[in-house]
Amino acid sequence: MLAREHRYQVLIGRDLLDQVGRETRRALGPHPNRIALISNQKIFKLYGDAVVRSLRRSQFTVAHWLMGDGERFKSLSSLEKALQFLADAGLERSDAVVALGGGVVGDLAGFAAATYLRGIPLIQVPTTVIAQIDSAIGGKTGVNLRTGKNLVGAFHQPRAVVVDVNTLKTLPARELVAGWCEAVKNGAVGDRDLFDSTVNFLKKLESATSAVSAPALAGLIKSHCAFKAGVVNEDEREDPERTDTRSRRILNFGHTVGHALEAATHYKRFRHGEAVGHGMVVAGEISKTLGLLPESELESLTSAVRLCGPLPSAVEIDPDAIIKLIVSDKKSVRGKVQWVLLERIGRPRIVDGGKIPARLLRDALRKGLKPALS
Repeated sequence: MLAREHRYQVLIGRDLLDQVGRETRRALGPHPNRIALISNQKIFKLYGDAVVRSLRRSQFTVAHWLMGDGERFKSLSSLEKALQFLADAGLERSDAVVALGGGVVGDLAGFAAATYLRGIPLIQVPTTVIAQIDSAIGGKTGVNLRTGKNLVGAFHQPRAVVVDVNTLKTLPARELVAGWCEAVKNGAVGDRDLFDSTVNFLKKLESATSAVSAPALAGLIKSHCAFKAGVVNEDEREDPERTDTRSRRILNFGHTVGHALEAATHYKRFRHGEAVGHGMVVAGEISKTLGLLPESELESLTSAVRLCGPLPSAVEIDPDAIIKLIVSDKKSVRGKVQWVLLERIGRPRIVDGGKIPARLLRDALRKGLKPALS
């Protein structure tokens, strides 16, 4: 499916966990025989047995390791434990890691696969909205440092991605909110059709009289995966010199403030997508103040974020603390933060942070982080 140098299949549908073994064997070929399954306790309890059975039916020997649940466990300490697990499991260069879980599991397991023996195959089995439409696709892996998110990582494309939309039925409400915020982000920087189809889907979810069918959900997930694949195919490694609308950097819309909010609260208050939800509204406020984004488009964006569900409050977080963390964002180029802003829904623009005065940014933070979304 993507990218130009690393094509792989993304399988999307219902009841696909039983096919993980077959897809893994198809992706790896007949010779590898060991699989290291990385998950967390919550996800493994729900789906681990089904995936292990599927892998064993395809003649794999399976060992599993369960990491802690939550963003704060996406750390160098957890990475060291994961790498030791791979060594203890006796994995060779042709064997593989299977990541079963959300974005945290996928990022850490992917980075372990990227670095163990200088790189071994990876299969992603994402179980959250945010992982299915975003983090499992495109090859970004990594862990956090105390000073910021995803500061240590590598590009390591999976050999296959298996998306079973049935896993979304067991997600807690906040995980769904976080995932739908990322879906809104894709639409906001992608195109109006993707944005509108996402908003219409969320409206049906909100309505007690409208049932959402599994095929409709799978279709929406497929549309978002296709969008992400198209962007990654154009700019696999996020070229820092690119500023066009097909740069992979457009996917960072909402993330500049979002990452700062996560770091400011020590990765304990916000799910990643929740922080991005706040970040999108702040970026929209900046876009409007700079004269890029019409008020009506900002209202459309804010309404879409609100449809995702309530976000944890950010109103009491000191704007200066957020700004300090923004300045250290890993996506800076030549010492300046690169903001992804909007000219309209579906039309992003990358703007040098030097063109955004501190006073304007503080005002946007105060307006964008108001309690209306919580």
